Amino acid sequence: MTAEQKLRALAAEKILIFDGGYGTSIQKHGLTEADYRGDLDLSKDQKGNNDLLCLTRPDIVEGIHTAYLDNGADMIETNTFSSTKIAMADYGCEHLVWDINVAAAKIARAACEKATAKDGKPRFVCGSIGPTNKTLSISPDVNDPAYREVDYDTLKADYREQCDALIAGGVDFLLIETCFDTLNAKAAGMAAREAEAASGRPVPVMLSFTITDMSGRNLSGHTINAFWYSLRHLKPLTIGVNCAFGADLLRPYLSELSKNADTLILAYPNAGLPNELGQYDELPETTAKLIRDWVDEGLVNMVGGCCGTTPAHIGAVAKALAGHKPRVVPELQVVTRLAGLEPMHIAA
Repeated sequence: MTAEQKLRALAAEKILIFDGGYGTSIQKHGLTEADYRGDLDLSKDQKGNNDLLCLTRPDIVEGIHTAYLDNGADMIETNTFSSTKIAMADYGCEHLVWDINVAAAKIARAACEKATAKDGKPRFVCGSIGPTNKTLSISPDVNDPAYREVDYDTLKADYREQCDALIAGGVDFLLIETCFDTLNAKAAGMAAREAEAASGRPVPVMLSFTITDMSGRNLSGHTINAFWYSLRHLKPLTIGVNCAFGADLLRPYLSELSKNADTLILAYPNAGLPNELGQYDELPETTAKLIRDWVDEGLVNMVGGCCGTTPAHIGAVAKALAGHKPRVVPELQVVTRLAGLEPMHIAA
């Protein structure tokens, strides 16, 4: 069986558990700039370059993976949210993109194999692909609405390099997450499909939308269903939502998506909203209760956590959802589904 077949078989039986936040866990180590840099000869300050730890402190990255796996995660993501040339340019680490992604995939794979060796349960590695710090849809210059900091072909090429490296490192799936710009997500999706074809093995795509305000839209203005209709041609293994809000505020958007997406849904909220100091106060038991409400309504197939969540949050979620049935993927009427900023149906 392929990884996709194994995951679909499990997802038909239970709610699968995804991992939680990495920034939160890394911060707890109190690392210095020297810890991030290691013995690499780099000209810029590296403090905060979390992805670089895959090369300089792989022990910390594997330890975080292991903590999530020990708390019930069936799936973990690689520590590569910012591992594209565009994002790594802030640290002068563009030349390390391939090495970081390959190393991250191998670290996550090793952690999964060790966990499976203990209990025999299959685990899955998702290659994390973040949105970068550039947007294709919006000008950063209020005096020049047509200006863009990056073009589609350049962004797609950078995503392609990351996808190729993650696949070379051994990921099962490619997770295009925190999608604040639908056109960025399209570039990443095209790169992922090209990389899959070049690799010669199936590497399904997973997509995750992020809401930027209470209107329920992402930064490029799309509603969650418009985002789904814009990307459903990729035939993703999962579609869903992450980041932005806590589980309580994400619930109505998941309810809408659940009715309109004929694929599995993965959602991983923040631990509530940050306080005035930027910290997340929501307790694991609270997060678990709120996600349990999703499950009681039949909204999701897989759940995890984003900013502010810890292994304790994931453990509480796994415990709260044990034995509960997953969402049933709907069979939808065949109509033409299109999208501008809003979704549109054309029926015969």
